[in-house]
This record gives sequence, C-alpha cells and structure tokens, in this order.
Amino acid sequence: MDTETIENTNFQYVKLANEIEERIKKGEFTAGEKLTSLRKMHKQSGLSITTVYQSYIELEKRGIIESRSKSGFFVKPLISSYIKVPDILKPKIEPRRISINSVACSIVENLNDPNILHLGASAPPKELLPIKQLAKIIKKESTKNLENIIHTYGNPSGNISLRKQILKRTVGKNQKNIYLDDIIITSGCLNAVTLCLKAITKKGDTVAVESPTFHCFLQLIEDLGLMALELPTNISTGVELDNLEQILDENNVKVCLFIPTFNNPIGSNMPVQKRKEIVELLNRKEIPVIEDDIHGDLFFEGRLQPTLKSFDRKGLVLYCSSFSKSISPGLRVGWVIPGRFKENIKRLKLNTTVATPTLNEFVIAEYLKSGAHDRHLKTLRNRLRNQMSIVTNTIAQCFPEGVKISVPAGGMSLWVQLSENINTFDLYKKTMEENISFLPGGLCSGTGKYNHCMRISCGLPFDEKLKQGLDTIGRIIKDISLG
Repeated sequence: MDTETIENTNFQYVKLANEIEERIKKGEFTAGEKLTSLRKMHKQSGLSITTVYQSYIELEKRGIIESRSKSGFFVKPLISSYIKVPDILKPKIEPRRISINSVACSIVENLNDPNILHLGASAPPKELLPIKQLAKIIKKESTKNLENIIHTYGNPSGNISLRKQILKRTVGKNQKNIYLDDIIITSGCLNAVTLCLKAITKKGDTVAVESPTFHCFLQLIEDLGLMALELPTNISTGVELDNLEQILDENNVKVCLFIPTFNNPIGSNMPVQKRKEIVELLNRKEIPVIEDDIHGDLFFEGRLQPTLKSFDRKGLVLYCSSFSKSISPGLRVGWVIPGRFKENIKRLKLNTTVATPTLNEFVIAEYLKSGAHDRHLKTLRNRLRNQMSIVTNTIAQCFPEGVKISVPAGGMSLWVQLSENINTFDLYKKTMEENISFLPGGLCSGTGKYNHCMRISCGLPFDEKLKQGLDTIGRIIKDISLG
C-alpha cells in the first residue's frame, strides 16, 4: 500500500466526522436525536463499518455526540448553545506605558517545574510532537556530516534548504512575489517580532496592539521603552475597523502588531475581507504592521487563511512565524519575511546573534523535506480540536455558573471570563498552593480591564490529572465568591 493510500485510509474517518459535525451545526440533527445507525451510514457513505464506527468515536471525543448502551449514538447540545463567549471589553484608547515584567517573569519561571500542572503554557506536549522523526534525522547522519553542519557559523539569513522549504509553504498561504532572499531565519517567532520592532521603532514610539494581546508582546514593549495603544478587539473577528483610521491618526502610531489568525490569548480569527481592508488602510497611511502567524497551521476545519502579508502591496507587512507550536518549541526555529525592512533586520540579526543554530536549522529542513509534516499537522489539528472541546466542556461543568469561554476555530488556548469580583492574580496565588498554574488575564493588557479573565491552554492531553486540576480551580473560584 503506497503512502498516499495509507494517509487516505487513516483520515477517512476524520473526514466523515467533520462532515457529520457540520451537518449537526447546520441543524440537520438536533440535540437528543439519534444518529444514523452504523450499518445505514456504511451503506450511505460507502465506507466500512469500522471506519464509520471510528468516525462516531471521533465525534464522541469532540463532545459532539454520546453513546448510550444498546441504543446507539445521540447528538449532544452544541457548546455554542449553552456556553456564552466573553464580553468585548473596550479599554480607554490612549498610548500607555507597560509595567508587567516583574509579575510575568515570576509566573513564567515556574514553567519547567514538573510538579506543577501547567494550564497556562501555550505549547504542545511531547506526545503531540514528531520527536521520533527528528531523532532519526540526527541518528542517520554520519559524524563527518554533523561536523560540517556544526563546525562553523551558518548563513546570517539562515540555512538555504530550510528557507526553500519555508518558501514552498509560504506560497501555499497565498503569498505572492515572495523569493528565497526575502526569508530570514530567526530563533523562534518572538525573536522575529523583536527584530521587527527594533528595526522600526525608537524609545517612546507608539505600537498599536489588540486588546487583550500576547503578554510577551507587552513585556517586549516595556523593555524597549515603547508605548502600547490597545485597540478594541472582537472576541471572534479581531481588531475592530470602526474608527480605526481616526485612532491611528490621533495617536501617531509607528507600527501595528497583530495576531490575526487564532489570536493569543482570545483565539479570534480575522475574516478575509477585514484582513484586506486593514492592510489597504495601513498601506495607504504608510504604517507598517508586524503579523504574528504562529498558529496559522493549527486550524480545525476549512483551509489555511490568507495572511495579512498576502494583501501587502508596499512591503509594509512584516510576516513572522515559527515551528514552535507544530514541530518543537525547544529547537527555536522561526522566520521573518520583513518586506522593505529586510536589510535592517539582517543587520540586527547579524549584530545580535550572528546566525541561528545550524543543527536546529538542518533538522527542521530535513524533516520538512521528508513530507511527513503535512501528515503530522492533520493529526495535531485533530488532537487539539478534541482536547479543546473536552476542556471547554469541563470548564463549563466545573466553574461557577455564568463563566464565559471563547470558542476558537484553531490554536490551543481558551480565554475564560469570570465574574468581576474574581481577581485572577489572587486566584493564581491560591491555585499555585495546589501546584496548578494558568495565565492571569491581567498580564495580557496594561489597562486593568481583564483582571477577572484567564488563559487556559488545551495543549496537554486530557486525563484525570487535568480534569482534577480544572475541578480544583473551579472549587477555589466558588470559595472566593462565597467570601
């Protein structure tokens, strides 16, 4: 059996599960209704009974259906029908200095403690990463080849073979007129964003960001002595277009820093038309925008979204991404396509790191060349989708009534809004006494608007320990509420 046949066999059940889920969402099956029997679905679909059964089990893992002894499979209420999404909180629109580093660093320092249940780290666990394949790549290389790879500094722009592989994938994201020399390898996505901010800004400049935004962006803005302008952001569709031009004019924005695809922390996914309109506006006003697309490959259904970069006509979109969420966080391999700022970025990289680690670049390049990555992504997306569904349902059951939870269509994080009397910094201190961590929402903004919110990661495989952890957080929230 050839590779393509094996892949099709492995994923036919996922395709059928996706089709059934879509029909349920459209209302063709209602909550409590019995699904078509295995034998009947086998005849309708032309797939084996085993494949149909796998599809139903897949839907059960997603929390879409449930099995009842000797009765079959039945549709459960959709998450969207009983879970409310977090409110759109509109902060006062003014540039402000950020001061979160000391608190953020104390929280991040605990990430490597094996005794803590880490529900705040937005990273996939080793069980979902292609570690065996990466190890094989290194093992098969001779000592001589490894010597050639690691004995000297690499090309300042990065390994040519790796950049060729990234270029192929970039073209697949509808980005046109991108060439090999346009790509610069970096030590992860955050390093790419750092280089971009340094290339464009000087101390005191204003950076427009989503509200809330990735806490590391705010820490970086603080370190560089910049001002953050937090823009009104829709929990589902990203930055609001209303009055955006006026806001940019009134606040002398030097650069925008956005995560349009599965935003961290809220999971918003900007519609294609809005992406186009925002880039056209920023191009017209000659304002650069740094695009973080680190979660772009982690969509649960449909296909890759066109990037902001794909609508750029002036070289003003600086596109940043990495393989940290899909292949390995530890290898720290990312890249930037910086448009008209390419020479500045190359100089900054050369003057700060000289080059990126050559062995890491080589391993990622060889893995991409093997063709295994796309198959791996299919499995990873499906696992994350299932885990997010289960975690969402568990939070809804364990946390107090009235909790609001984002329902992203990709990525690996949930944004959870509690009642306003719950300060999640105080909650964090109490959960850490139980060796459970999460990310307090107040770290994702300088406005103080999100102190009753939290980010929960869905990267960890769902097990009894994770369930107990969420149950413990819910119990502590209830205790705080009772005073």
